[in-house]
Amino acid sequence: MTIKTGKGTISLAVLLAIWSVSAVVSLPGLAISPILGDLNHIFPKASDLEIQMLTSLPSLLIIPFVLLSGRFSVGKYKLRILTTGLVIFLLSGIACFFARSMTALIVISCILGMGAGMVIPLSTGLVVDYFTGDYRVKQLGISSAINNLTLVLATSLTGYLATRDWHLPFLVYTLPAVSLALIPFLHRQKSAPEPAGSDQLKHTAIDRRKLIGLMLLYFFITYSVLVITFYASFLIDDYKIDSSFSGFMISAFFLAIMLPGFFINYIISVLRSYVNVVSLASIAAGLVAVGIFRSPYLLLAGSVLAGLGYGVMQPLIYDKAAVIAPPRLATLALSFVMAVNYLSVMVCPFIVDFFRDVMHANGETFPFMFNAALTVLVMIAAWVGRSGYTLGLDSSYYSSKKK
Repeated sequence: MTIKTGKGTISLAVLLAIWSVSAVVSLPGLAISPILGDLNHIFPKASDLEIQMLTSLPSLLIIPFVLLSGRFSVGKYKLRILTTGLVIFLLSGIACFFARSMTALIVISCILGMGAGMVIPLSTGLVVDYFTGDYRVKQLGISSAINNLTLVLATSLTGYLATRDWHLPFLVYTLPAVSLALIPFLHRQKSAPEPAGSDQLKHTAIDRRKLIGLMLLYFFITYSVLVITFYASFLIDDYKIDSSFSGFMISAFFLAIMLPGFFINYIISVLRSYVNVVSLASIAAGLVAVGIFRSPYLLLAGSVLAGLGYGVMQPLIYDKAAVIAPPRLATLALSFVMAVNYLSVMVCPFIVDFFRDVMHANGETFPFMFNAALTVLVMIAAWVGRSGYTLGLDSSYYSSKKK
């Protein structure tokens, strides 16, 4: 079986190798989440500072290694970087089984974060290398869908395994073994060069102005929807709804992010230059629904609306980042865009808490209503700039997607 790429065809094994890398990048931190509440019992001598370091330091280290991976991918060693990152990820995951102290677990988790950082930009970089045009947009959508589906499934699995033994959630960190087994297929079938007339070939360097615009937009939309994952549990507790419902909300949110990825070309063809306007409207409506309604069904609907809007914009931003760079620099451009995703994860609670203090707002609905208001402002900007590159889809972007 062969898969069309816009540059020719590739084998199914190559496509599975690319998809497997997309699945791996959602894993960092998942094994720690279900045991956070038990760490004081697992390691009685652990301090609150050590627990905070375990949750934040590995995520912080991902960012520089994402950028380093993007930088070194410019050379001929892209698959070596991928293999090294996967090996570090896998060995660190196995080492977590043998951690006997909080310090050891922090150190191992940091090393795992470094390995994950090396792999993350290549999850989209490989798609850009092997696909072009409509085929690339479609595969970036599928890559995003696989990422989020893996996140939902792995979160459920680690939660179950944590009830059996605190070591077992670390089993999810062995998934890179699948990617390592499939990497030889990438060596056997290299990516074809971009076809003549490709928008990427019009560039000799990364268009920095457009890159910065895409980074800012990606940072904002990630920050805006993250309040669902950070603050849903507090809201549910305030509404006197069963605490487990926040897990349903978050799962619905990530599943909704997944869905548009399978239909991204169709969505773009229908919405065209209004794609970001409609997506931002969906995010804003979802956040408002979560902020004002107390019905569990409407809370779930709000989570789904926010996820759908984000799920449309994410692969589109990745594709635009690839288009503004020549082929050899595409992964580097993507690394900058993907790094701001992790930056937004790090700073989201600080931004919300800062404005909560400034505005003297103590209600649990504040994060949702505040971010909804910001999203509406960006939606208006997207309406005004719908013919531009960052907030809309200009004619050159469409011409590269037309058959």
